[in-house]
Amino acid sequence: MPWCCLGATKMSDHLKEMPPAAQLLGREIVSVDPHSGEVKLRFTAKSEFANRHGTVQGGMLAAMLDSATGNAVMASLPSHLTAVTTRLDTSFLKPAALGAMIATARLVHQDARSAAVTAELTDSEGQIVATARAELRVRERKNRS
Repeated sequence: MPWCCLGATKMSDHLKEMPPAAQLLGREIVSVDPHSGEVKLRFTAKSEFANRHGTVQGGMLAAMLDSATGNAVMASLPSHLTAVTTRLDTSFLKPAALGAMIATARLVHQDARSAAVTAELTDSEGQIVATARAELRVRERKNRS
């Protein structure tokens, strides 16, 4: 059995961390399935995220999708490994209203060095507002001092 699936019976310690960017985005974990590689996250698009049209600025939507795709990979990694995004292709499908957003990310492929993930972001009415495909590099985690 590959390392990604060993002992995946509880939430990864990685997902318990709340880096400043996750706090800014109002990230909450809704569900995690490390066996299938799917995570659902809730974000809150605050008024500070608005563009001149009063909808969520695209970069903020991309940040939410980046967080979701990263968490899909991190959910199955042991604590000594981490994943960093090397590519994020985002499609904006419709204007996104401020408020609650749900991101669903699914692991497409993962090996010892890399991962590919797809994700979609829906608004409070369940409409898909953006999608993404991400490539991530899996590497040793450096100690933070």
